[in-house]
Amino acid sequence: MHFKSLISIKYLLSTFIVVCILSCTSEKKTELALEKGISLELAQYRKQQVQNIIYNLDFKIPEDKQTPIASILNLEVNLTDLEQPLFLDFNVDKSRILSVSVNGKSTKIKHEEEHVIIDQNHLKIGANTLEINFNAGELSLNRNDDYLYTLFVPDRASTAFPCFDQPDLKATYKLNITAPIGWQVLCGAPIETKAETAGLATYKYEATDKMSTYLFSFVAGDFKEDIQQLGELEMKMLHRETSEEKIDASTDEIFKLHHNAVNFLEDYTQQKFPFKKLDFACIPGFQYGGMEHVGAIQYRSTSLFLDNNATDSRKLGRCKLIAHETAHMWFGDLVTMKWFNDVWMKEVFANFMADKIANPTFPEINHALQFMTTHYPSAYSEDRTKGANPIRQKLDNLKNAGTLYGRIIYNKAPIMMRQLEAVIGEEKFKTGIQEYIKTFANGNADWNELVNILDSKTDVDMKAWSDVWVNQPGRPIINGDVTYANGKISNFKISQSAENGSANLWTQSFDIGLIYPNETKVISVQLNEKDTHLKEAEGLPIPETIIYNYNGFGYGIFPTDANKIESIPAIKNEVARGYSYINLYENTLSGAIHPDTAFKVLSNGFINEDEELIASMISGYARDIFWKYLSEKERLTHILSLESRLKNRLHEQLSVGMKKTVFNFYRGLAYSDSGKEFLYQLWSKKISIPNLKLNETDYTGIASSLAIFEHKDSKVILETAKNAISNPDRKARFEFLLPSLSSDEAERNAFMQSLSDAKYREKESWVLAALGNIHHPLRQTSAQQHLKMSLELLEEIQLTGDIFFPKGWLNSTIGNYSSPYAYTVLETFLNENPDFNPVLKNKLLQSADGLYRAKTINLVK
Repeated sequence: MHFKSLISIKYLLSTFIVVCILSCTSEKKTELALEKGISLELAQYRKQQVQNIIYNLDFKIPEDKQTPIASILNLEVNLTDLEQPLFLDFNVDKSRILSVSVNGKSTKIKHEEEHVIIDQNHLKIGANTLEINFNAGELSLNRNDDYLYTLFVPDRASTAFPCFDQPDLKATYKLNITAPIGWQVLCGAPIETKAETAGLATYKYEATDKMSTYLFSFVAGDFKEDIQQLGELEMKMLHRETSEEKIDASTDEIFKLHHNAVNFLEDYTQQKFPFKKLDFACIPGFQYGGMEHVGAIQYRSTSLFLDNNATDSRKLGRCKLIAHETAHMWFGDLVTMKWFNDVWMKEVFANFMADKIANPTFPEINHALQFMTTHYPSAYSEDRTKGANPIRQKLDNLKNAGTLYGRIIYNKAPIMMRQLEAVIGEEKFKTGIQEYIKTFANGNADWNELVNILDSKTDVDMKAWSDVWVNQPGRPIINGDVTYANGKISNFKISQSAENGSANLWTQSFDIGLIYPNETKVISVQLNEKDTHLKEAEGLPIPETIIYNYNGFGYGIFPTDANKIESIPAIKNEVARGYSYINLYENTLSGAIHPDTAFKVLSNGFINEDEELIASMISGYARDIFWKYLSEKERLTHILSLESRLKNRLHEQLSVGMKKTVFNFYRGLAYSDSGKEFLYQLWSKKISIPNLKLNETDYTGIASSLAIFEHKDSKVILETAKNAISNPDRKARFEFLLPSLSSDEAERNAFMQSLSDAKYREKESWVLAALGNIHHPLRQTSAQQHLKMSLELLEEIQLTGDIFFPKGWLNSTIGNYSSPYAYTVLETFLNENPDFNPVLKNKLLQSADGLYRAKTINLVK
């Protein structure tokens, strides 16, 4: 080769290499498309970018709730790459951020799309420190005049302080809190030091255990404190209860129920209690029944503090609530979902374990009945609707995580889990759960990882099983085809089809009861195909009646014989009787049974029912049919007779709980003149019923009913009721409700309009109670004008409210209606908003199911 040519080739090669190097070094990954909330893309990137997170937080809480909470975050974090900036989530106005420094150097504040952005040139691979001075965001601080509490689930930590607000970035927290002297403070770690100066106390806490941001919390305020040592755990409780009767009746029991739950869960999981402490705070008007913050559980005060006359149902509810939140210490807190699409996992395990824990605590309770009455009606109320969603849902951004919560998660999922345990076998299932806890302790896991573990314990194809039960919405319609010959059953075929028209088939088991004059023949059904032939039934005599789902274990809508429903109250087996009432109600909503007929069966059944759980359930069904699906004329044909029968029942020898259940049923319906007079005589204490124990809350409830029923002296009654309330928190609640109870329509309208401003919706449980008053069936002629506004506010409510508030808002507004007017409002709204948030649309369709059912029922009429 010629030398000159060789030089040229070398030159070209070297030039090409340099260009390639420059091209490669200048190439940069496309920046993340930043959006409000926490997108799945951002979360996945940060999971591999960020490690070893420590939040050093300092909050200075002033006594005046209008004064901002001056705060400092000192963040310690390791970074594995700098391909993208560091994004901290902080959903506040930029003005709240006072300064930012990175690795000791002050930097310009960059806040976009609800994120603090730290450019790469301020960062380094490995250890970094950031300091941000800010005024804490107010949205999730729940500030009251003399107390506050944080509530950060599912993505609300970032509305208070800058953080990585996703569940798979667990961190430790070192917290300093300064608060007025005399306030109590509670957080997720033991206290290290306390110092007082100038009317303020500063609390310094140890580092917490590792936890996700939604599990971090603190409570501060004017609380009473109780401490008990139970076994190895010392537990602290904060509360604001003032009733000595409730305090004396409840305190020891509250601690004992926590202790019992811990003992059970340690044994079941073979994992010791996993955190430094188990403290809790009881808060007036708390948004949920409870929230499982590590080391600082929060409860609604009224759910835990019961008086001596509390019904068995309320006591059991308290037990299950405590067991539920305690179970979360293992299921959710120790092992946390990777992404909030699996939020249902922590809830189903908490519910599932709570049911198991309740058994030894309440041996006198029929737990199969309790499980059924708790879960089935609630699960069906959403799974039957046009808005039914699967247990496991998709989630593209954590800002929508709150919409995933609902009755499918809390009630259908435990039913699914019970079927799952039956398919695998109780011991193998338990072994699988222990392996799951051990494998993923202090980390994160998704549903598929649990399915893989369980799949190894059984020959059943768990992935296929899960796909129908977990990944698909809806329920099966079960049909029975029985033929007879020579006085015997010649063929008994069970078939199933999906109520929503899909091709889904549910693998499940349940019992069928063949009722004979002197015995009941129970046949177990293993349903895993479209059609199943019950060979065991062939050759048996013709039964008097057939009770499907005799053991209340199966899931779906089952056959019912309209000619035999009047015999339901005579069914001896409590579970079979209870499920027959459930099935009666479901068949009524499907149009198979006239609502007037169903109401007669339910009310007659209530008069003869001695089991409190069944009585409570069927009274709810009866009230629903009475107000939604009976005409005014039909209501009037029933009300006087039913009032009289219920009053007679109140004078029978009943348990305290059962008598209270009868009274509550009466109070919900007694809008006649005679009914109002009887309630007034009870409220004014001019008469009393033996063994009917009414407390302060009951009397204010009667006063509210009298106002809604338009008693002539309602104004005086409400004022007297308000003045009789001794507890300041309960009085504040009643004062909030008064405009919604007013006989003045203009006052009610003004109150309803005020709720368009988020600041008037802060006490969400109060708001829902007020909405129920305004949109009561007796007031809907005046209230229906607000339905359009209620629907138009929904997206804002989802952004500003807590996770259950949007559905509660819908249930308490359009969910109370069954009128053609409300149906027109709903359909007009849906037609005018074709791109409405699909998850919120599902919530709306779930709440408005009664409107669609009413059309079907009216066709039957």
